[in-house]
Amino acid sequence: MDTTLRDGEQSSGVSFSASEKLTIAQLLLTELKVDRIEVASARVSEGEFQAVKKITEWAAANGFIDKVEVLTFVDGEVSINWMLEAGAKVMNLLTKGSLNHLTHQLKKTPQQHFDEVGAVVALANKKGIECNVYLEDWSNGMRHSKDYVFAYLDFLSAQPVKRILLPDTLGVLTPSETYEYLHEIVNRYPAVHFDFHAHNDYDLGTANVLEAVKAGVHGLHLTVNGMGERAGNAPLASAVAVLNDYVKDVRTSVVEEELYKVSKLVENFSGFRIPVNKPVVGENVFTQTAGIHADGDKKNNLYYNDLLPERFGRKRKYALGKTSGKANIENNLQQLGIQLSDEDLKKVTQRIIELGDRKETVTQADLPYIISDVLDSNSIDEKVKIENYALTHSQGLRPSATLKINFEGEFFEEHAQGDGQYDAFMNALKRVYIRKNIVLPFLTDYEVHIPPGGKTDALCETIITWMHNGKEFKTRGLDSDQTVSAIKATQKMLNII
Repeated sequence: MDTTLRDGEQSSGVSFSASEKLTIAQLLLTELKVDRIEVASARVSEGEFQAVKKITEWAAANGFIDKVEVLTFVDGEVSINWMLEAGAKVMNLLTKGSLNHLTHQLKKTPQQHFDEVGAVVALANKKGIECNVYLEDWSNGMRHSKDYVFAYLDFLSAQPVKRILLPDTLGVLTPSETYEYLHEIVNRYPAVHFDFHAHNDYDLGTANVLEAVKAGVHGLHLTVNGMGERAGNAPLASAVAVLNDYVKDVRTSVVEEELYKVSKLVENFSGFRIPVNKPVVGENVFTQTAGIHADGDKKNNLYYNDLLPERFGRKRKYALGKTSGKANIENNLQQLGIQLSDEDLKKVTQRIIELGDRKETVTQADLPYIISDVLDSNSIDEKVKIENYALTHSQGLRPSATLKINFEGEFFEEHAQGDGQYDAFMNALKRVYIRKNIVLPFLTDYEVHIPPGGKTDALCETIITWMHNGKEFKTRGLDSDQTVSAIKATQKMLNII
């Protein structure tokens, strides 16, 4: 059961709109093919009610209504009537799974609680609603009040309840405890269907899921991207991957190839960002950065494991940076269909290392720009060098530039203002060249190219077209800063003339 739309939405700062909830629900059931979805808590708000209504209307029309579940409360008819109005058919009743919660939050005896739960279950069945029961704080109940838990399970096993849901509400279980507690319960109640609901407070959610399945539990509650309160819930993608790879006699209905797509959609809708190193769905988890790893991949896939990116609709990437080395670059060139001589490959490698010292990574999309810049720079003899510059941009003041230029060993310094930072830079440069009695070329065109992907740290290529003595020529500059890339293109022009 995926509970992204209920428990996952309890992540701090996350609130899906009704349309977003419907879209996610549709993808979970039709594309990802989870067995069930828990979409909301009853009575929360009018917006939640409208969202559930949209989902149940779609689900009823498409044969999924029995797969849509709602968290409800022990409140007589109130939650049940809310569900009936919303069109939902399956309720997950929240009850107390530890004596501590029962005594201090509800201030009731076990028998009082059991009677009230029994009354709600009977009413739900009478009104045509299928009922499952949560034992909130069940994990602490097993640790500190096991007699209460078993007394309650004895009671529930005789009720018209389809599934009993056992949550590690505070995420406190160790894997060994998860196995021990669930193995004991499954063996004691062989005719009852039990679900395990893991939280991730100690980063043990996926490990606990694995142990729960080994212990014989019948169902799991998971969320896309591990969303949920505090440290979140056990993540769907990781749990599915580990079950498929390490539990031979268990299969899930989940379509692995759809995990990444749904993950990215939920990330965009929720604003809940996926860590780049999050297993299976993180941006970096199928990216080799170290050159030795890329070299090993070329030699009999030495650094591959069973988590092949193609399983999840993804591709392996080779990061370009200061640690990437020649093998990474060759892999990227091969994917782009580009061949370089050994000499040019060395030069490109060196430039990527230099850029890697300034940027965290260089992307494959940056690579053609880097090659173009390196090969272009190799053909120009550098007699003029812009040593230093300062650019200013202030509210209410004209942009200005101060530069220091090395002209064949002779140094000049000038300051000027302009309509923009680059215009101010060019005005200062013209002042230098007036002193040398040299007329600068006329700028006829100025193009800026940014590699696809829209990342803020992408390299920026500026191509400037110049007219000089009746002839037109182009120079290019490359940098993560647009104005700096234009200045580099301008320095090439100065050396060409």
